[in-house]
Amino acid sequence: MGITSAIVLYAVVWFMTFFIVLPIRVQTQGDVGDIVPGTHAGAPETHYLRQKAWITTGVAAVIWSIIAVIVVMEIITVEDLDWFGVLSERQ
Repeated sequence: MGITSAIVLYAVVWFMTFFIVLPIRVQTQGDVGDIVPGTHAGAPETHYLRQKAWITTGVAAVIWSIIAVIVVMEIITVEDLDWFGVLSERQ
């Protein structure tokens, strides 16, 4: 795996993890009872975005390292995912 593909893989894993972590512990304006006029009751009041970004960075690093080891050590290769035999026909 090259450096560019490693960075792209980390970015994809980071954003996927971030979108999973994002709705955790969100307090909406409707939950608090202080709805600002012109906004939706589901708009966040407190979102803890900085803590979620740090948690995401740590979790994404662990997930990325697992995927990177699988790719670099060739535990799972493209040939393993060739269920229909397309790659063997080209050779």
